[in-house]
Amino acid sequence: MRQRYPIFAGAAAIALLAILAAHPPGGGRTATAAARAPIAPSAASATAPSLPSQAPAAQVAAVSPDPPSAAHQPAAQTVAAVAGDAAQGRTVFRKCGVCHSLAPGKNLQGPSLAGVVGRKSGEAPNFSYSDAMRKAGLTWNAATLDAYLTDPQKLVPGNRMPFPGLKSQHDRDDVIAYLAAAADQGAGGSAAGAIPGRIHTPEAQAAAASGGGTIEANLADVKYTLRTGIAEGRMVYIGVGGTIDGEVNPTLSAAEGQGVAITLINGEGAEHDITLPDEGAKSPRVTGKGASTTLAFRAGKPGDFVYFCSAPGHRLAGMEGKFTVTPKPPAPSVAQADISRDPADLPPPIAKRAPETVRIDLEAREVEGRLAEGTTFGFWTFNGKVPGPMLRVRVGDTVDIHLKNAADSSMIHSVDFHAVTGPGGGAAALQVNPGDEKSMTWKALVPGLYVYHCATPMVAEHIANGMYGMILVEPEGGLPKVDHEFYVMQGEIYTDAPFGQHGSQEFSVEKLLDERPEYFVFNGSVGAISALHPLQAKVGERVRIYFGVGGPNFTSSFHVIGEIFDKVYQYGGLTSEPLRGVQTVSVAPGGAVAVEFKPLVPGNYVLVDHALARMERGLAGILKVDGAPNPEIYNGKVMPGMGH
Repeated sequence: MRQRYPIFAGAAAIALLAILAAHPPGGGRTATAAARAPIAPSAASATAPSLPSQAPAAQVAAVSPDPPSAAHQPAAQTVAAVAGDAAQGRTVFRKCGVCHSLAPGKNLQGPSLAGVVGRKSGEAPNFSYSDAMRKAGLTWNAATLDAYLTDPQKLVPGNRMPFPGLKSQHDRDDVIAYLAAAADQGAGGSAAGAIPGRIHTPEAQAAAASGGGTIEANLADVKYTLRTGIAEGRMVYIGVGGTIDGEVNPTLSAAEGQGVAITLINGEGAEHDITLPDEGAKSPRVTGKGASTTLAFRAGKPGDFVYFCSAPGHRLAGMEGKFTVTPKPPAPSVAQADISRDPADLPPPIAKRAPETVRIDLEAREVEGRLAEGTTFGFWTFNGKVPGPMLRVRVGDTVDIHLKNAADSSMIHSVDFHAVTGPGGGAAALQVNPGDEKSMTWKALVPGLYVYHCATPMVAEHIANGMYGMILVEPEGGLPKVDHEFYVMQGEIYTDAPFGQHGSQEFSVEKLLDERPEYFVFNGSVGAISALHPLQAKVGERVRIYFGVGGPNFTSSFHVIGEIFDKVYQYGGLTSEPLRGVQTVSVAPGGAVAVEFKPLVPGNYVLVDHALARMERGLAGILKVDGAPNPEIYNGKVMPGMGH
């Protein structure tokens, strides 16, 4: 028991330090605490700023359903009475934005919230309200919105709001401030021209003028993860993963103009955020151990800046680090080699013919190529692309395979065909030294779609570096005719540096063995079949996708968003009747599938692995379908920015 007292004392000292920093003797309350006072006036919130405050029950019960002056207040006056932070409120509003729009007259599942501050309840035009809301007789102001967001059913029993409420007082304050600021902008008030969700300081405006601004987190060039905690006798940020792993208040860096995403994880339960005032960026606060949020922005002018926690007292208690912005690097003088395979690059169907001997030439090449924008990687390839070439024979053919290993290769390479019956799938006879060539023949006995890959130890390393492809053994008589065939393979890439780091990346054997890829890719690189080589078809054309997983470790849940597969040749088998009406198909490493469908509506259809977190590491493709609208099947306007 005695050993526990120093730990408890240390934690208590940290809490005391935070309180003293927030309320220095004789110094009164901080500006932040004072600003929060109108909505959360309890003494507890003033003396324990790191804990989530709750509105007392009496406060909600005392809300007047129709404060006489609220309906007549201009928006600018309403904003002044709101205690929250509109910048943080913009992030909180994402929870609301699933059902509500801020566009005037645009009702979704819930009514438009444009101009909601100062409006009577149940009066949004053209929305079908519940009887309870129509009869509530409320005027929406800071007090009534706070009570409603605390517990919608308590304030208006019987209303149709499915959301249970925002339990954090800060979240409620902030989203109300955001709604009020939006109303003020709409009325041409003083906030017009401000950007909700950003910190509107001279420093922030300067950052925006020099190239800074908001971005989507999944488009960031540089990503960091920080966890809050107690170390070295103080409150700190602790780096998670990559080069900052385990560092206390690590120095974060980015180049001018780069997109930056910082994920903040609450490690000990107190309330925290992360603020970079010079970049005009501030995260919402995270409350409760394990809670997290992500802040995304674009780095502004070069220089040395700071990041810190803006909760009262936390910066002085130790939560501060350095953020360095380096000058924008000059444009590269040498273009990055595109190693990604165009999905339309595959041989045509085989005409009806008797079996014959087919010669196939493969060359193992080690090349530095584009992994992502501004990022290269040392790929090991078949014929200079990832995946290797799509090969096509018919059942009964004799395949005469010639494998050459480029003279400048550093490794022995080989090839194992899953379509081969015999030792190593051919790899036992095709281990080729740099500068050499070997050949063998094998007979295609069973129709199907098969993976091939390098099988030189360590086999997983060769595959992870890009040495995989597919071969189609057509049945006698071939496959049914389609309008378009595409060739897509999924793989993983294990780099030493975290996802998004620019420059030439080194392979990490440790991450491979731990099965911790930094990148998931279709056809070799980030953006290979979206930005570089999107699939293309027209409305009414039948599409067949030959899809395989090189791996080496992860199963794919292959899915095309907005389509249903008419036919699925499961496991790549072509002799069984295909499955019909399938939404998603699982494909194991070293496995394959052929799917067919006919797009009936124009638009962009996104190819994904439905383990959708992998999109954040590069795994997405696009099928662009052109043609006339088909309102009988899909009658809706595609919203901008949705990727469809």
